Amino acid sequence: MRGLIAVAAGGLFGMGLLTSGMTDTTKVQGWLDLFGAWDPTLAFVLGGAIVPMAIAWRIAAKRRDAVLGGVIPAQPDAQITPRLAVGSALFGVGWGLSGLCPGPAMASLGFGGWQGFVFFIAMCAAMMAQPRVTAAFARGS
Repeated sequence: MRGLIAVAAGGLFGMGLLTSGMTDTTKVQGWLDLFGAWDPTLAFVLGGAIVPMAIAWRIAAKRRDAVLGGVIPAQPDAQITPRLAVGSALFGVGWGLSGLCPGPAMASLGFGGWQGFVFFIAMCAAMMAQPRVTAAFARGS
């Protein structure tokens, strides 16, 4: 049952990305172009994600177990650390340069051509390298 719900949620997420235009790199880059041809429509997509999640966290705080069983994960730590700030900056630079983040990158594999595939491979390689890079910086400091 959990697998079926995961597939349904992933499919709904992918359809939302396609419907909202978040797989269109020019639309995403237009959101980030504050002093040029700014496209504010991504604000509605972000609000459509933040508002339901805020409600879900309030409901989850009152529950002991998840609807499908199991433990409800703890709410993420709100502390801003140097690691979070650097990671966020790197994510933002990559998002601004490519117009893709992990979800839309996966969704665009079916229609993004070879450039989308190359981006996806590079993104996966960076994700796999991250623990080693983090450990190397920790040893060096």
